[in-house]
Amino acid sequence: MKNFLQLGLSQRTVQVLKANGISQPTPVQEKAIPVILSGKDVIAQAQTGTGKTLAFILPIIEKIIPEQAKPQALIIAPTRELSLQITTEVKQMAAGLDDINILAVYGGQDVERQIKKLQGKVHIVIGTPGRLTDHLNRGTLKLSDLSHLVLDEADQMLHIGFLDEVETIISRTPAVRQTLLFSATMSGQVQTLARRYMKKPDHIQIRGTNVTLDEVKQYVVETTDRTKQDKLCQCIDLYRPFLAIIFCRTKRRASKLNDALKSLGYESDELHGDLSQAKREQVMERFRQAKIQLLVATDVAARGLDVEGVTHVFNYDLPHDAESYIHRIGRTGRAGETGIAITFAAPKDSVYLKQIEKGIKGKINKKSLDMATDRQQGKEEKNQQMVPDRKANVSKTRTSRRNQSHTLSNGGSSDDRRRRRQSRNRQQARHSGGSKRRGRR
Repeated sequence: MKNFLQLGLSQRTVQVLKANGISQPTPVQEKAIPVILSGKDVIAQAQTGTGKTLAFILPIIEKIIPEQAKPQALIIAPTRELSLQITTEVKQMAAGLDDINILAVYGGQDVERQIKKLQGKVHIVIGTPGRLTDHLNRGTLKLSDLSHLVLDEADQMLHIGFLDEVETIISRTPAVRQTLLFSATMSGQVQTLARRYMKKPDHIQIRGTNVTLDEVKQYVVETTDRTKQDKLCQCIDLYRPFLAIIFCRTKRRASKLNDALKSLGYESDELHGDLSQAKREQVMERFRQAKIQLLVATDVAARGLDVEGVTHVFNYDLPHDAESYIHRIGRTGRAGETGIAITFAAPKDSVYLKQIEKGIKGKINKKSLDMATDRQQGKEEKNQQMVPDRKANVSKTRTSRRNQSHTLSNGGSSDDRRRRRQSRNRQQARHSGGSKRRGRR
């Protein structure tokens, strides 16, 4: 494997990478960086958590000309959270380059403040399709000098319904440009978009033997709508995740489930589109710092999130397609770590479950929560995971994650004892609440 210097990056960039604990490129970085530095268009299909963000960030920073005032690179991401994550990484990799200016442009932020910054010198813009289109229509974003266009998480961008906005943005860029498309899956829409707007792109494909992440153990728990919440709580108590994301289909269901979990004593919060941007950032900061254990989220709000230490994903509501399933479970098992994804399926979900299994080209094992062997298996799986220490090893950025040594706590901490007490109290509350509910029926 080549090192970053051999890939064509400057000594300054290599030093910045080393300062962040990154000494060796990942496979997608090794393949993509030299091609991007050469100026060619690139289509990179790589699973989430493989380091694909740095694969386009590093060569773009190398090619920025500080003397040019207008934006030279535009990175389009499907969500605000992903835009902010990419912005954080760009700023980190551009550390020490005071003459390169970076701006995140997304909805929920003061548009006048964005306009004021765009009037100054900005070299790299990272944003969501809706807000970028708004600035183009206002005339506050000029792309006449753009050299690099990046479509990150392209499959999800189109899946959400941003095709029109993406095409509008592309139409306002120069005909001579470098276009980079990164995607976990390669849907028909993505392929059509690439054929229409890219010029003889190099194709890079990085993935394991399975369509979904090999590092994620996947299970299905059969349930009904009536018993789903209780079974979710059983799973949480069984696996005792360090950090977990629980996916719901709608904002209302996410909010309702979060309220229920908090009433049972779980350290939980919600993430969905009805929250203000300030609230969303506050929730994410608490989750990254492990001040909350469970994040109940909708697909759109959590898409593209990269949080170190997510050991479990729970599909409380079954997604209706394989692409959404792949992106959901990709929140765990990242960068070589292990993870567990548990999907709750009612009888009415059988059609969607079959579609997902067909899409991922594999069978998802069924799991019963009623057998003692499963309880022991759950404990063994939890112990196999490299769960980071709650305080010391929560990384500030994902770029340093690959080289951090995550260790299990000794099991005797006050935090562990507190969680065990909470688990016992929750079980008693559920059993008491269940009896009352059955009595009312």
